Amino acid sequence: MATWMSDSQKIGAGLTGFGALFLLLGMLLFMDGGLLAIGNVLFIGGVTMLIGLTKTVAFFARRNKLRGSICFFSGVLMVFLGWPVIGIVVEAFGFINLFGDFFPVVVAFLRRVPVIGPVLSAPGVTHVVDRLAGTRFPV
Repeated sequence: MATWMSDSQKIGAGLTGFGALFLLLGMLLFMDGGLLAIGNVLFIGGVTMLIGLTKTVAFFARRNKLRGSICFFSGVLMVFLGWPVIGIVVEAFGFINLFGDFFPVVVAFLRRVPVIGPVLSAPGVTHVVDRLAGTRFPV
């Protein structure tokens, strides 16, 4: 079976997923600084391996993404320095500014997943999800 991802990209996707999992666990366990720090390192390393170093630097250095990049990395630094609550809030603001353009694509993909798709396409849920993700079209 042919695949379009190289081995390092597969590792990057796994690291990004584990980073998101550790960030979620860190938030669920009342802002555990250790889990949040590990999640940040795994997420940033995974994104770098997934799209490559030069594209990662180009993405974070874009002029229209500069505010999001500064907030995101400032939040990561705050988590490392021991201020997990303030750091995760600043980091979340930066994350939304950086990756907010991808939310409609993610929602469109999730609507095609067997179990999640019908839930996201339910009449009451569709309006809320479309408003939050910034999509204005039914899929």
